[in-house]
Amino acid sequence: VIYLFSDGYADQFGGKDGKKFKRSRLKELFLTIQARPLSDQKKILNDTIEQWRGNLEQIDDILVMGIRV
Repeated sequence: VIYLFSDGYADQFGGKDGKKFKRSRLKELFLTIQARPLSDQKKILNDTIEQWRGNLEQIDDILVMGIRV
């Protein structure tokens, strides 16, 4: 799977300490979901960022595209 994404996902504040999600955490998430169907990946990515964000406002646009080759 090839992933293209904006910085919005990694830059989102949240978690228990209100810190950024960060690219390293996003990379690990991609590695754990890459074998699943793309529809499942979409749900996991949406659920993960919503849970991470909690009650904090979304600070940027979030774009993630996955292309299975």
